[in-house]
Formats: sequence, structure tokens, C-alpha cells
Amino acid sequence: MRRTTGNQRIKAAGGTVLTVLLLAFSLLFCPSGALAAPAGEESVSLPKSGIPYPGGFDRNTVGEIRGKVTRITVPASGPVQIQVLSGRDPYTVLASPSWYWKDIGAEVTEGTELRVRGSKALGADGNLYMIAQEIRFLKTGQSLVFRDEAGRPFWTGARFGSSGGKAGFGSPLRGPGGSVGGPGGAGRGRR
Repeated sequence: MRRTTGNQRIKAAGGTVLTVLLLAFSLLFCPSGALAAPAGEESVSLPKSGIPYPGGFDRNTVGEIRGKVTRITVPASGPVQIQVLSGRDPYTVLASPSWYWKDIGAEVTEGTELRVRGSKALGADGNLYMIAQEIRFLKTGQSLVFRDEAGRPFWTGARFGSSGGKAGFGSPLRGPGGSVGGPGGAGRGRR
């Protein structure tokens, strides 16, 4: 049987106290929202893929794909999923929550050719995913913009513009050169 001295017990207790203090400081000084999903929406791991949504956007993996829509799914809740065949690679594009998709009047049909800019990810199911920042319709040049340059979703409310109708300044619907039907638009989607 090994015998411990008083100094060894004090060191062990000191390590435990230090750990508890560090944990308390991190909880105290790290705002709860700093690690959470955008306001008004919980980030959840999507079934099968394990991709966190809407919080899984990673600016370090932003890229573009071009391809043809093979299927679109607008669920009762959760993200709209657009299957896009880009060359030989099938991607599942996660666009926006279905309620937001319906609110902006977005429409995509099978066979439509798109360019999608977003955060690429490999799902736990082995499939390729892209969390969409912008979807551009190649035939018309019109775009649907879902996230700002930092990847923050426009549907969270904090960055919504105070003006704009279905397709004007402050709208996520953009045509060539800005808003649909004319020049302007002053940037990407709602601010």
C-alpha cells in the first residue's frame, strides 16, 4: 500500500479547484450565444449526414459548383434540399429553412441549371453537401442569396433590411446587376 503525504493531497485538490475555476470563468465570460446557432433557430445535426444546420457553414470550405437539378425536397420543417449533379459528383444543397423558402417565393424545378456558392461538407453518410450562400440560375442570371459574406443566414432577422418587396433593394432575390428588373440592389441580399 502506497502512502500519500499531505503535500500530494494538496496538489491533487489544487488541480481539481483549478479545473473548476477555469470552467466557471469560461461559462461566466463566454456569452451563451457565442457558440449557439443564429438567433431564433437551434442548430441541429441533420439525420443521416450529421451536418449541423443552420450553424454548419464554414468559411474555410466555401466553393462553387455548377450543375443540373435532379430533385428538390421542400419538407414541412428543416432545410430545403436540392439534389444537384455537378459533373459526375452529386451534391445535396441545403438552401434555407422551408418556411423562408416559401416566404421569398423561391422556385426551382428539375432540370434547371444552377451555380451554387456555399460551404462544402462531406456527410457522415459519405455524400457531398453544400450549405448554400447563393444560388444563381444560369439561364436568367437571377440569384437567391441566403447568407452574408461571413456565412450568417439572412432569415435570422437581425440583418433584414427595412425596405424591399419580393424582389428589390433588401431582397434575397437578385437579378443581373442587382435587384430583379433593373440596376441597383446595393450588394448581396438583405442587410
